[in-house]
Amino acid sequence: MRMLYRSKALWPFAGLTLALLGLLPGTTGQAQERSPASSEASGGTGGISVDSPAGHWNAAAADMPQVTSGPQGFTIKTSSGRMLQIPSDNASRDRFLTLWWALHNPEHHYFSRQNIPYHAAETLVVEAPDYGHETTSETFSYWAWLEAAYARYTGDFAPLRYVMDRVETYAIPPMQHGTSVYSATSPAQFAPEQDQPKNYPVDLMPWVSTGQDPIAGELRTAYGDGIYGMHWLLDTDNWYGFGSAGTPTYINTFERGREESVWRAVAHPSVDQLTYGSTGSGFLSLFTKDPVGYKRQWRYTAAPDADARIVQAIYWARSFAAEQGNAHAIDDLVAKAVKMGDFLRYGMFDKYFKKIGCQSPSCPGAQGRDGAHYLLGWYYAWGGSSPDDQGAWSWRIGSSHAHFGYQNPLAAYVLSADPNFRSKTPTGASDWQISLERQIAFYNWLQSAEGAIAGGATSSWNGRYDAYPANVATFHDMAYVESPVYTSPASNSWFGWQAWSMERVAEYYEVSGDRQVEPLLDRWVNWVLGTVHLGPLGGFQLPNTLAWSGAPSPGIAPQQPANRDLHVQVLDYSEDVGVAGALIRTLYRYADGHHKLHGSTEATAGAAKTLADQLTDRLWNWYRDDRGVTADEVRRDYNQFYESAQIPTDFVGLMPNGAEINRHSTFLSLRPQFKADPDFPKVQAYLLGGPAPVLRLHRFWSEVDAALAFADADHYRGK
Repeated sequence: MRMLYRSKALWPFAGLTLALLGLLPGTTGQAQERSPASSEASGGTGGISVDSPAGHWNAAAADMPQVTSGPQGFTIKTSSGRMLQIPSDNASRDRFLTLWWALHNPEHHYFSRQNIPYHAAETLVVEAPDYGHETTSETFSYWAWLEAAYARYTGDFAPLRYVMDRVETYAIPPMQHGTSVYSATSPAQFAPEQDQPKNYPVDLMPWVSTGQDPIAGELRTAYGDGIYGMHWLLDTDNWYGFGSAGTPTYINTFERGREESVWRAVAHPSVDQLTYGSTGSGFLSLFTKDPVGYKRQWRYTAAPDADARIVQAIYWARSFAAEQGNAHAIDDLVAKAVKMGDFLRYGMFDKYFKKIGCQSPSCPGAQGRDGAHYLLGWYYAWGGSSPDDQGAWSWRIGSSHAHFGYQNPLAAYVLSADPNFRSKTPTGASDWQISLERQIAFYNWLQSAEGAIAGGATSSWNGRYDAYPANVATFHDMAYVESPVYTSPASNSWFGWQAWSMERVAEYYEVSGDRQVEPLLDRWVNWVLGTVHLGPLGGFQLPNTLAWSGAPSPGIAPQQPANRDLHVQVLDYSEDVGVAGALIRTLYRYADGHHKLHGSTEATAGAAKTLADQLTDRLWNWYRDDRGVTADEVRRDYNQFYESAQIPTDFVGLMPNGAEINRHSTFLSLRPQFKADPDFPKVQAYLLGGPAPVLRLHRFWSEVDAALAFADADHYRGK
């Protein structure tokens, strides 16, 4: 399971600096190089060559670009030898390239020595990843987006190709022993979800029937036995110690119900050799009870929004290549995106392949597509046996829970309608066509009276197929859930989901010209226009925390007016620079799509473009520092470092760092390394009664969203 926690930033106007210029794993679960791009692979630059006053960093491959920086600016030499000098007389372009260089500058610490992008440049970051120098599949996907935009300016696709090298080397697990004997007629054993971590471990219930996996056969025929999907979380520098020193290791955190939260989560290896944790059971006995005994095994989890974003990024990269008269320049990457999209369909199915609408564990398993809700679920997961043990086995699950924030109609459109992204399987394109239609209907069903989009739906109430509450609103036999998957904090309280997800809707509108999403976007944009505030001297305030009331009405049609009894309220505001970037992009794409359809810009679309212009300039002028863009964050949530991990009384074990795991364990006691972090004194003072720590964080995704906003502004402002 994967969760997100977003912090709240207040409204201080921090002083600004000047410009940014110059500025096969083993059974331990380690990710290892399989086909290194170069024998001289450098670290910390995202693979490019760097010459700066601080030193020289080699490129990861001979065809990677080179940056030379100095006190007057920097120069990019592309793989074809083209030279770009920054600053230049193209100030709009320079904004994007300046952030691009800031992200690649090894002095800024956005990349590990293996050129894996960290979740954040800083380390004391606790949200979805519980440490800033972990890496998520989200981060990899944003990197792909960044290099696609770079290629639009330069015609240089070598960095994007290198991203996919890193994805295949580190994000897609190579060790998937046992998948050759996976049985599509018996995908997994049922384990009921519980609400609280204290209610774990749960019993495995092999007698509960599961449905049949209808896509395993065609995937095996097209691609072989393994899964081509990104595991969502890497311990990039082996901070926890489950692997070898400095070697990326697959880990997981969330496994114990909707109330777990990052502060109660126990980090554990995705490949559990039973070396750490409890004697004889490793970490497995924290989650499930196994009456026949625990076996060494591996378990990976994909985040479908991240995999879909890879498809999205490569689609745009191919579009840019076509604009440059070189449409087939990245055919190899297009094939990888199609492959990832084919496996991404596991997120469209109920967790245990039960028929959608099942309201009892005893209901029979589904046949064929009866177990498909066709939305992008919160995860899909797969696992299997250790290669060191006798008797191979493997399992796969989908996701019963769908959050609107994970949907990606642009990816669904590309994978169903673009002949260049045609599936190698017989049902891939048709599944994505149904998914596209279902996703659009889902947004409409969840749109509040004000225009914001509500949470989502589930095909397994409480994660254990309980009966739906009386009179609950339903969507294709799925039940409405205000906060899908997790409630600590509420999963749909963060405004960032609105900007992220509706940006994809706006891209779909712009690319497809589909008029049926125009009313949906019109209502949402009008709500945004009334909730975003611009400071009188500069800066901005965006909605941050949202509160919901009511529920969807039954039978919402694609263009029917929004729900009258479903409402949203903005509780507070932030200066989140990454969300601002995503919002800017949404507004530009919406305005461009409207102009393409109507040949003119009406009031709402014109106001959207004007707001995007204003936000872009304020993002550049008010929020830059020597690492990128950021704003002060007051982290009141850091009072939870002593939060109990809710370990069962009969579980006793050890972390690799020697920390004891028992009923007294807290978030901090399991992670004593945090005490050595340079920012920890701020947290310690807060825990002793002082003020909440104020941090200036540089999340990779946030910097990329800002960079892409600058690129979009450069493209759309003159139109």
